[in-house]
Amino acid sequence: MTQIRILFICLFLSVKGFSQRNAQQKLDSVFSMMYAQHQFNGTVLIEEGGKIIFSKAYGHRDTLSKHKNTQETIYELASCSKQFTAAAILLLHRKGMLQYEDSLTKFIPELSVWKGVRIYDLLRHTSGIPEYIADMQNGWDRRKIATNDDLIRFYSSRKDTLLFAPGSKHRYCNTNYALLATIAERVSGLGFAELLKEYIFSPLNMKNTFVYNHRQHPQKIKNRATGYVWKKNSFDKITSENPNYGDSLVFYLDGIVGNAKVNSTVNDIYKWITALKNNSFFTPEEFGLMTAITKTPAGKSVSYGFGLELSGGNNNLSFGHTGSWDGYTTFIYHNMRKNRTIIILQNFNLGANPYQTINQILDNKPINIEYPKKIELPFAEIEKFAGYYTDEANKAEQQEITFLNGYLVHNSSKVKWDMRFFPIAKDQFQGIRQGGADAVLKFTDMENGDTKLEMLQYGKVIGTSVKKNKHN
Repeated sequence: MTQIRILFICLFLSVKGFSQRNAQQKLDSVFSMMYAQHQFNGTVLIEEGGKIIFSKAYGHRDTLSKHKNTQETIYELASCSKQFTAAAILLLHRKGMLQYEDSLTKFIPELSVWKGVRIYDLLRHTSGIPEYIADMQNGWDRRKIATNDDLIRFYSSRKDTLLFAPGSKHRYCNTNYALLATIAERVSGLGFAELLKEYIFSPLNMKNTFVYNHRQHPQKIKNRATGYVWKKNSFDKITSENPNYGDSLVFYLDGIVGNAKVNSTVNDIYKWITALKNNSFFTPEEFGLMTAITKTPAGKSVSYGFGLELSGGNNNLSFGHTGSWDGYTTFIYHNMRKNRTIIILQNFNLGANPYQTINQILDNKPINIEYPKKIELPFAEIEKFAGYYTDEANKAEQQEITFLNGYLVHNSSKVKWDMRFFPIAKDQFQGIRQGGADAVLKFTDMENGDTKLEMLQYGKVIGTSVKKNKHN
């Protein structure tokens, strides 16, 4: 090898190493900022080209013990669990134990009213089956933890009709995946947790991944994070069913599996994504079926595969999922063309995922401010905006703005949003919302001395109200 070639290789590696360190510093800066302003609490892993280029944890997995989150912290995956349910169905199909065209009623005859629904419809959310999370809020004894069998008995007694003809539309519905879990159990003869362990987690050496209903069957599990929400009118973190937050759903639906309840770490999820993209666990044909973007009879795209959200098509395929439940927020994403994986697991219900910023940093592109940085203002300059604002479109409705430790909190006379906003300018405040969804409060002093409040979402004004101030 010539000296010039050796010099060129050394220079290339040096530049590449510097570029990677630069990207790592930028990524850490973004996540550190978001953690500091209450927008992130969890663990992130980013891989590109078969190499982990960033892996770091922020915040605590338990506020009482003050144990910090790490790469080994275990999180509830929420709806990101669906891909494992779908994978179990695929593996049962491989064994010849079921067919995608099989009807739901073949395996769950109790739901004979839902004729025409196929396993394929359940997988891709084209079944027309109603959403159990909404229906069981009104028709279930909230003192009792429901199971999948309870869900089936619930609908069997109600005899709800389908919302649309199977296969005709796409409508995301958690009930589909709860029923798939029951089908998998009845076909295999195994409990759902045992089935996933035997068929998927053990073969892939995912030692810290399992199905867990922590209210129905509580256990002490090392490194498992507690899911948190904010106590009302406070920045104290509490669990969802705490009376100071009051989400009883997470208690009485805790026994239902298939659409949620898989727990895992970023390292185990990385093993899973690696197996998917490399076709080392499923054949190329099976993976192609899992990630195929299909169409309805009306020609509308169904960008949902087997437990995976899809985009880009065959030449630029990206797959993954998001999840939110019980104080956990999850994000799993892989871009096949860039060979890039982003895994973000959080134990805070309002945790945001800076997906665009991550890609801009890794692509070495100009960074658009996806989540603005909080500026420091004197408390008096923030508290002056507190008060009651009368809605201009509906005079009977008021927007209530209160001050909380350097933040503004928004509620209305109709809905207690308890949404917190931090200052990004002297007259503008950015909302902390589920998944990082955009919201801004903009205040303007009017000529008559009153204050106008504009509520913006992604730059568009969605509401205007006015606070009457005392005039001299």
